[in-house]
Amino acid sequence: MNDNARIEAFIIKFGSFAPKRYSYGEIKKMTNKFNDKLGQGGFGSVYKGKLPNGRLVAVKSLNETKSNGEDFMNEVASISRTSHVNIVTLLGFCFERSKRALIYEFMPKGSLDKFIYSQGTDNQSRQLEWKTLYDIALGIARGLEYLHQGCNTRILHFDIKPHNVLLDENFCPKISDFGLSKLCERKKSVVSMTGARGTAGYIAPEVFFRNLGGVSHKSDVYSYGMMVLEMVGGRKNINVEVSQTSEIYFPSWIYKHLDQSMNLNLNEEITGEEEEITRKLIAVSLWCIQTNSLDRPSMTRVIEMLQGSLQSLELPPRPT
Repeated sequence: MNDNARIEAFIIKFGSFAPKRYSYGEIKKMTNKFNDKLGQGGFGSVYKGKLPNGRLVAVKSLNETKSNGEDFMNEVASISRTSHVNIVTLLGFCFERSKRALIYEFMPKGSLDKFIYSQGTDNQSRQLEWKTLYDIALGIARGLEYLHQGCNTRILHFDIKPHNVLLDENFCPKISDFGLSKLCERKKSVVSMTGARGTAGYIAPEVFFRNLGGVSHKSDVYSYGMMVLEMVGGRKNINVEVSQTSEIYFPSWIYKHLDQSMNLNLNEEITGEEEEITRKLIAVSLWCIQTNSLDRPSMTRVIEMLQGSLQSLELPPRPT
């Protein structure tokens, strides 16, 4: 069966569960001939669009070079099964031979990465309040818990990173980009994988090194932990601009600040409440990035830790 026939069979199998199908002509019309580009990802470009009823949407036009259709089917299969405030809503799709597109709810604030990294070389103060960062971290945790536990079929995302978290007008976070995701039965704890998938800096060690144990929902937990560390530290965990001689391992750099002043961004004064939020975010994320996946908490436990008291949180082992 060729690629197009496989995708058509997949759409038919989905039946009434499939989102609305649009023609390529309708896609061109709703995006005003792909006039307003919002961004670009690994699988294609994203454009702003408007449905006939006036609703604003984001249209992801998939690269034609990704010809096997797996990313397209992954995204439709995964996200069509979801309904959660912290998961982006898929409103429709287009499939006409090599032309493939996915239509999502429009998220006016864009992706999280725009808000968490220090801007420029003078290390300006962060753009978001600590309470907002905490709420975003908690929302993402709830979305991931839903993917892992709340659906009939467990969904492993495999590409959790700031670029794939979108924010609505109230900074409510929504997980997006399910092109690398895998579906697995709830009772199966480990999935089989060929080759590593994900983005450098966020990929759990067991995805690369099979002797560290099986790949599971705990691999998403690791990615979540690295992302939250970035939210706290205000810099990428892999910083190509920093010379290797002066750079220390990013989680170790963060860990040091647990016992020191929490003023991670030197130009910023923070209150006692903000310091507690920061310490809690760091402790939780350091648990999430433990090398042994068995030592990492589930996302349910992550939510409990985030909502619990700082005093009840056991300090994680120093990163290795």
